[in-house]
Amino acid sequence: MKTISRHIRMHAKETASTFRAVCMVGPRQSGKTTLSHQLFGDKPYLNFEVPETEARVRMEGVDFLRHYKNGAILDEVQRVPDLFRYLQGELDVSRARGKFILTGSSNFLLQEQLSQSLAGRVGYLELLPLTFAELCDARMEAADIATHILKGGYPEIWQQNLDPSKWMSAYIKTYIQRDVRLIKNILNLNAFDRFLHLCAGYAGQLVNRDALGAAAGVDAKTVQSWLTVLESSYIIFLLQPYHNNLNKRIIKSPKLYFYDTGVLCNLLSITSVSGLRKHPLYGNIFENWVISEIKKNRLNSGLSDGMYFFRDSAGNEIDLIVEQDGAPKCIEVKSSAKYTPDMMKGLRYWLKNSRGNTTVLIYGGEKQASTTDNINVVGWKEVAHIN
Repeated sequence: MKTISRHIRMHAKETASTFRAVCMVGPRQSGKTTLSHQLFGDKPYLNFEVPETEARVRMEGVDFLRHYKNGAILDEVQRVPDLFRYLQGELDVSRARGKFILTGSSNFLLQEQLSQSLAGRVGYLELLPLTFAELCDARMEAADIATHILKGGYPEIWQQNLDPSKWMSAYIKTYIQRDVRLIKNILNLNAFDRFLHLCAGYAGQLVNRDALGAAAGVDAKTVQSWLTVLESSYIIFLLQPYHNNLNKRIIKSPKLYFYDTGVLCNLLSITSVSGLRKHPLYGNIFENWVISEIKKNRLNSGLSDGMYFFRDSAGNEIDLIVEQDGAPKCIEVKSSAKYTPDMMKGLRYWLKNSRGNTTVLIYGGEKQASTTDNINVVGWKEVAHIN
């Protein structure tokens, strides 16, 4: 099986040399365990999803960590919350950097424990599925954008050339049955499953909590709670609106995106490249792919915040605004494989009302168009170089 070099490696090494412990989070099957072994393979490995290992912590208590004086990789550590208190004492008497490597698939549960017990002692990494750039480096990339959207970025699909539809179906089922129960005591899993599929229809769109709740048969409070569950388990992320002085009447609702377009396609019952290209939401799905790729690129470089969208009540909008050295970098996304000048309407509005901004149009073709009106027009493959 071909090894794929992850672009977060340098950021991970820097974090390990700075903090006494490193916490690596991300969705299940994104490669956290593999990367931990690659970077910290000299340390013992413990998986707390193994019942015997979890039971040892409960039996031995604070004595458990005394077996690992030189540190260890502690996988799915959110399952043993008592361990965080023991780690606090161990790290307080140790000057070693990167002694313990913690991994987990629930950001909500880990953040709660880290803020209570290990604040200031642990560095934080977020490892998401493979980026297009990583697949290019490994010479595993596909020739067409639709294949990348359909397959998503989970390493196992690419390394073993698996059927993405079957893999994603099993992945989503496992997530709902296991992780949701762990994160939050959701009793009606069928309603939550319906809600998850409804969210897929909102990809690349403003979140309407009232409409979501009405369709799912739950109240607004439950909608907000379930959105938090989906965010904390790395299924979706919400892009917040960018506020500046262009227009006081800024849209305030966030836009919803999926971390992985393979998961998104499966939820929309898209199982083939031809079906994807003909799907009425293809433009939104393409936009989701581009924005999620940029988000992954940024996290791999240690940039966790600074992504927004702009839309005002007059209909002027920019798909993505990235804060770069204190200035906004504006990115518009169009799925059409053929470039036309009217694609730049939003960016032209922005340039007319702002000064000194970098503006980029990413479209569904493969050739770079001539730069015009201070707008750099690039094909979809250039997303590998944008963060």
